[in-house]
Amino acid sequence: MDKRTILVTGAGSGFGKLTAVELASRGHAVIAATESSDQADALQTEHPELTTMKLDVTSEADVAKAGDLEVDVLINNAGMGVMGPMATVPMEKVRAVFDVNVFGMVAMSQSVIPGMMSRGSGRIINVSSVAGMLASPLTSPYSMTKHAVEAFTKSLRGELAPHGIDVTKVNPGPYNTGFNDRMVDGITEYISAGDTSANETNALVREVVLTDQLDPADVSNTLANLAEASETPPETLLPEGIGEMLQAVMEAEGMGN
Repeated sequence: MDKRTILVTGAGSGFGKLTAVELASRGHAVIAATESSDQADALQTEHPELTTMKLDVTSEADVAKAGDLEVDVLINNAGMGVMGPMATVPMEKVRAVFDVNVFGMVAMSQSVIPGMMSRGSGRIINVSSVAGMLASPLTSPYSMTKHAVEAFTKSLRGELAPHGIDVTKVNPGPYNTGFNDRMVDGITEYISAGDTSANETNALVREVVLTDQLDPADVSNTLANLAEASETPPETLLPEGIGEMLQAVMEAEGMGN
């Protein structure tokens, strides 16, 4: 396998950090991008084999830097989680989660695509979610963004294939990185006092999302394999059969779409 220059966003924790470390262990030149300078410094100290940088995907100046890195593979992993009743989640929170999960992903892709086109090769791997394929009460702020990622990835794959650039996505289910816990724990902040129905639904969401979460190494290894592959499928759902499983659980709990 040829050594590749790979940029991973959201590498301060979770899938991003694990994937960056895994790819570096395989001999690739990994640029681990984090939201803040403090995260970048801490990651560099912990993993000197990585090249770290502060790259906030919502910052135009930061995103512009990506275009000068001549990366072979971009892994769009940076993400933000917000869940709650759409009647009460503040619009500033809805806009914030779209800024990171959708517009940040689009901006990062636009930043590296010209260089990839000029070289006639490249790969973009978008981290979506099973939430991009399913929706239920209280999940809308997050699910909407991941549904957008689905459309973006599918369209971009067709647009860039003639230029030698491969685009794919990964849809992880409930993996134990702490991301799901923080997102679900935040739901109560947006439930109005006395909203019994929302509280009952929240209990079901907690059970579905947080029970028996899986080993995130499964996702990081898959992302690393996709970064190295000669070609990729349009999408990879993790674990296998997760979409059908969650749909069945939600329908059984009266949460199906």
